[in-house]
Amino acid sequence: MLNAIKEIGMKVLNVHERGLQATPDRVGALIDSLASTDDMLWPKDSWPRMKFDRPLGLGARGGHGPIRYVVDAYTPQQSIRFRFTGPAGFDGTHGYEVIVTSSQSVVLRHALEMRATGPALLFWPLIFRPLHDALIEDSLATAEASLGASPSVQPWSPWVKLLRWIVSGGRARR
Repeated sequence: MLNAIKEIGMKVLNVHERGLQATPDRVGALIDSLASTDDMLWPKDSWPRMKFDRPLGLGARGGHGPIRYVVDAYTPQQSIRFRFTGPAGFDGTHGYEVIVTSSQSVVLRHALEMRATGPALLFWPLIFRPLHDALIEDSLATAEASLGASPSVQPWSPWVKLLRWIVSGGRARR
């Protein structure tokens, strides 16, 4: 019976994209700046910082807030993929990639693919997904601003605001 419960899972595919008027190498540089002191992609002013145990590269371990992962694929200026190591029940990957549409425009895509099991069956849809969606939309707006464009900011839902307030003990930054 216990093994049957462990086998229950939910396939998750969560994709966010933003078209950017910039060269592929400029957008790729945003990916390469992740977790650095000059991070131009992660919305570090309003979300927990992305941190690693070493410079960005294969095998680097870290994460943001309670989300833990290891870099398992990285092509500088093109893509990065992280494999989840926590929380429990997150079995899969997430990452960014640059999709070239012309010499002066690209799509920056963030894709999360995982199988949610155990506690994640409840926590992914109720807590983590709304926070993840808001964070990634903020990340894409950060990318636009870093490239000198006017960012397309998506307002946080009341649920996201409440979750951030609860998780932070009332100290969440806006």
